Amino acid sequence: MTNDISGKEDGCLRLLMSVSSVCEKMAMETEDSNQTVVDSFFLEGLMYTAEHPSLFFLLFLLLYSSTMTGNLLILLTVGSDPRLRSPMYHFLGHLSFLDACLSTVTVPKVMAGLLTLHGKMISFGGCAVQLYCFHFLASTECFLYTVMAYDRYLAICQPLHYPVAMSRRMCAGLAGITWAIGAVHSAIHTSLTFHLLYCGPRHIAYFFCDIPPVLKLACADTTVNELVMLVNIGIVATGCLILIVTSYIFIVAAVLRIRTAEGRQRAFSTCTSHLTVVLLYYVPPVCIYLQPRSSGAGAGAGAPAVSYTIVTPMLNPFIYTLRNKEVKQALRRLLSRGSRESPAGSPPL
Repeated sequence: MTNDISGKEDGCLRLLMSVSSVCEKMAMETEDSNQTVVDSFFLEGLMYTAEHPSLFFLLFLLLYSSTMTGNLLILLTVGSDPRLRSPMYHFLGHLSFLDACLSTVTVPKVMAGLLTLHGKMISFGGCAVQLYCFHFLASTECFLYTVMAYDRYLAICQPLHYPVAMSRRMCAGLAGITWAIGAVHSAIHTSLTFHLLYCGPRHIAYFFCDIPPVLKLACADTTVNELVMLVNIGIVATGCLILIVTSYIFIVAAVLRIRTAEGRQRAFSTCTSHLTVVLLYYVPPVCIYLQPRSSGAGAGAGAPAVSYTIVTPMLNPFIYTLRNKEVKQALRRLLSRGSRESPAGSPPL
């Protein structure tokens, strides 16, 4: 009898173990299936835009058109005018290209969401591509601002060594390094973000796929992701800002030693343009990324994001054009040359 009971107990234990193993397999299969369930997300967009979608569509269309026109004119001016061959304008061309691309990553999708409800949908892969492109371009621009500050430091503080220290080869190398580091920086964040399990909520409380709002939808622990985001972005932004501020401390000291008022005004003119766009660019990301997850990016955080993703790329061409006489003169030459060639190229009536 005892042997029968013990045999039945052993059989029950084996049955429970087999059922447990089956349940574990089913759970794993469920997790795998849940991971593929979320094949798209819904972008909720910016606050208050749903009340007047047509009005905001026209507004964003105007902003986007101004951004593309302004940055395209800067690219054409820098690329076509032989007088703008200095390293500063070489980096300005890179900045204009980055601004045009950065605005293109976000604004067309916002406009599509204002037109139709389907325009707010974005696929899982599309969300990953948008997040990667955004952080790739944004971080590259962050590094480029630092390189531009270093260029101004060499030009003003070490003018005799400037032609050698900032040769064409050095300019191309510095620009290439900024693009390469930006690509690696974005790849780290994108891989960490989309390696997580997304098994339920689809609504992203934001107007594009960014790290903080996407992490809120993850069905897994995001502590490592938040720590990497805080440390990585914090170190990058803080390090670049410290280098920029240090460069301008030496620049201001050197400019104050210039005896002529015209020389001081010219030096400050080129530097204030750069400082203005740096402040417009650096302050909003600090408000978004360097804060706890509970108060992170969401619909209410759209205003600072709009500032550096949409407004700043539009303002940069105007800031550099209005504060720089050489760019204004080159732009006038480009427009006048185009107006002279257009009648000649038109077919006779």
